[in-house]
Amino acid sequence: MSNSAVLVTGASGHLGRRVLELLLEQKVGPIVATTRTPDSLKDFVAKGVEVRRADFDDETSLAETFRGVGRALLISTDSLDRPGRRLAQQKAAVRAFEAAGVEHVVYTSLPNPVGSPILIAEDHAGTEAALAGSRLDFTILRNNLYTDMLFVWLPPALASGKLVDARGDGAIAWVTRDDCARAAAAALGDGAKGRRTLDVTGPAALTSKELAALASDVFGRAIEHVSVPIEALVQGMADHGMPEPMAKTLASFDKGIAKGDLATVTDTVQRFTGRAPQSVRAFLVANRAALASPPKA
Repeated sequence: MSNSAVLVTGASGHLGRRVLELLLEQKVGPIVATTRTPDSLKDFVAKGVEVRRADFDDETSLAETFRGVGRALLISTDSLDRPGRRLAQQKAAVRAFEAAGVEHVVYTSLPNPVGSPILIAEDHAGTEAALAGSRLDFTILRNNLYTDMLFVWLPPALASGKLVDARGDGAIAWVTRDDCARAAAAALGDGAKGRRTLDVTGPAALTSKELAALASDVFGRAIEHVSVPIEALVQGMADHGMPEPMAKTLASFDKGIAKGDLATVTDTVQRFTGRAPQSVRAFLVANRAALASPPKA
């Protein structure tokens, strides 16, 4: 195989699978997908995708896994429960990309990762630094918070009438996972050279007060935003059974939001895909029934 193939890491996850679908629709390829669980991608093998097993904790095998690839999408690994593991994995991947002769890496990062109070931001900043210190060309896509996370945060607010967080007047430029996938597929398939860093956002930034008002309108229920101290938020998560390290990591996002780190709005999705990103209102309307359903026991 020549270095004409495009590769998607973490391809069995929600974002990775959607990127594969988009690449197939756009007839970009040949396509290589990596995952720790190759059997989970059998449906894509049937469509012509080459699936390879990748273990990001085994650097010696990664270069061979990435062989024959010209452009690669490095989807940030998921290690919320093991601080430092993600950065070690992703640095290993960057070194392996270089060793394998990959030309361009697209990386899914976080807005304003340098000096951010968000606990996982250091992993993203370190990976961006590793890319900058490599010989690789790259596209860094700093994805804002997924609008899809409202499936976690909004149903309790609809049930109680209170949207509780520690975000103060901080705003979020919510963007759907699908729009992030579309931007990633476009960056992977456009053949661009050089280095670029871009914020991937929805069409507007909303404070929690604005989100509560919008949800009140869409669902016809009064929802009040209640901003609490970060310590109270962590305690509330712990009281509901969440392990403290996970609670602190999730609550740290509220620190970054309150600081204004997730408020930037860009036209990246529109420019890369030719289609405007979905607004929060449109997302709520499209998913009204599922969001309004009572949580499963």
